[in-house]
Amino acid sequence: MTLRIHVVFATVGRAQLLARTVDHLADQTRLPDGVIISATCPEDAQGLGRSRIATKHVYGDKGLCRQRNRALRMLEGQSDIVVFLDDDFVPHNDYLAVIEETFRADQGIVGATGDLLADGIHGDEIAFDAARDALARHALPQQAALRPRKALYGCNMAIRLTATQDLWFDEALPLYGWQEDIDFTHQLLDRGRLVSGARLAGIHLGTRSARTSGRRLGYSQVANLVHLWRKGTMQPGLGHRLLAQNLASNAVRSLFPEPHIDRRGRLVGNLMALRDLAVGRIDPRRVETM
Repeated sequence: MTLRIHVVFATVGRAQLLARTVDHLADQTRLPDGVIISATCPEDAQGLGRSRIATKHVYGDKGLCRQRNRALRMLEGQSDIVVFLDDDFVPHNDYLAVIEETFRADQGIVGATGDLLADGIHGDEIAFDAARDALARHALPQQAALRPRKALYGCNMAIRLTATQDLWFDEALPLYGWQEDIDFTHQLLDRGRLVSGARLAGIHLGTRSARTSGRRLGYSQVANLVHLWRKGTMQPGLGHRLLAQNLASNAVRSLFPEPHIDRRGRLVGNLMALRDLAVGRIDPRRVETM
């Protein structure tokens, strides 16, 4: 069975990095059948004309969920597997080959995510060249058991499109869409298996540019969780743990913040959201006017 595999990048304001990430796909041992760039304006995709990989572009309002939904609408009837990659995710050169192998082997698998060899989100930002070289040195195991997942990591996730009928990313989670991956894949889990494994690998650079401001992200850290609790798509226990961890980290580390994290802004956003929760007007979409 031949599978049509398309890669989607939802991006804004990082054209130079996007161009490198897209061009790197030309080194895949299994090339994508298409690449869609879902952006806000042509400037977001500037420089892609020099890429070794052809791309199709769709433009519209900013917001990770909105941008991914636009790409999904473009792919209706055109593909079997959609691979959502962040513009700062560098996949192993066998990434798409392993995706095809995984989804062909088991029709019950509806989603897969790669193991991260490194993630710059949790430390210093990783340079593109360093990630590319590390992946070139990394030998994938010949065989590795798949592990069941309760959700997929949004920086790299492959979805079987036949399992997504009437399922969309929640556009009430605006801008960065914090926890949109949990919301979407929690619902996808009702339709089949989610997996990961050591043969599916990549590196998340954790690039800081063009990310949501500290205050907006802080508000989303509370408001998005409340929204998903009410909706019923937050994993049991995970939301409470995330809320407690973020509130504690932002409060403590705002005294001595990391140079690359606006802890004070996040704390202010947390407190604004808690105030709105107390008076009954909390809404994730408030960050669009902050």
